[in-house]
Amino acid sequence: MGFIFQFFNLVPSLTARENVALITEIAVDPMTPEEALARVGLADRMDHFPSQLSGGQQQRVAVARAIAKRPELLLCDEPTGSLDTESGVQVLQAIVDVAGEVAATTMIVSHNTAIAGLADRIVRFRDGRIQVAERNAAKVPPREMSW
Repeated sequence: MGFIFQFFNLVPSLTARENVALITEIAVDPMTPEEALARVGLADRMDHFPSQLSGGQQQRVAVARAIAKRPELLLCDEPTGSLDTESGVQVLQAIVDVAGEVAATTMIVSHNTAIAGLADRIVRFRDGRIQVAERNAAKVPPREMSW
């Protein structure tokens, strides 16, 4: 199981590579920290500490950490919440690609309604109750989403 938290939860005394390695060292068939960081566009920042990264870059490290273990279930809480559009697209593409490679069931919780376009199923809540649960017949790849 992989988690992408709304807040990064990175270990401040570890580099981006080391934060991802925390997971890859205990996973069964992980990708390397370098591969995971490259997938979210951080190949050139992997030896930087969280304090040396922007908020968006820290979130991408958190995403790399979650996808590096090739999880069967990936739970994402606002994975693009602190990202600009370009970084958000890159992160969503990484999530979609890895989820497809390993057949991971992926749940994304977001206030950004555009993200619903890439889902197989959409469930909308209001006041703690399901308002709509539907299949998405017109999936849109992250790069084609309208933000």
